[in-house]
Amino acid sequence: MSGPPIELLLLKQVAGYLATPVFLIDEDGALEYYNEPAEQLLGQRYEETGQIPLETWGKIWAPTDLDGRPLAPDELPVAVAARERRPVLGTVAIRRPDGSDRHLTITALPFESADGARLGAFAIFWES
Repeated sequence: MSGPPIELLLLKQVAGYLATPVFLIDEDGALEYYNEPAEQLLGQRYEETGQIPLETWGKIWAPTDLDGRPLAPDELPVAVAARERRPVLGTVAIRRPDGSDRHLTITALPFESADGARLGAFAIFWES
């Protein structure tokens, strides 16, 4: 039985210690983790969502661009970073479960193993 790569587990552990909101996805775009500061911005605890596929988490927060145009899950900065293996900076609007809207500025970075295997991406974000 194969679990997540050790690099992903280590990055998850580091994210848990940070005061900066962090969101992690695997190479397929599935949500792997977001930390407590991210929970405060997203309005939902990680324990409530757990690990979920891109198509699901990409719709939970009803992301839009700043003009209100809905964004497909694969258009979100962290998904683009994972797919295209490049850094992405973007601003999106989300709707939290309580109905409040938030504008988030996101810096998303792909990450790879030492041997070059694609592992996913992580996003650092803040309210803008």
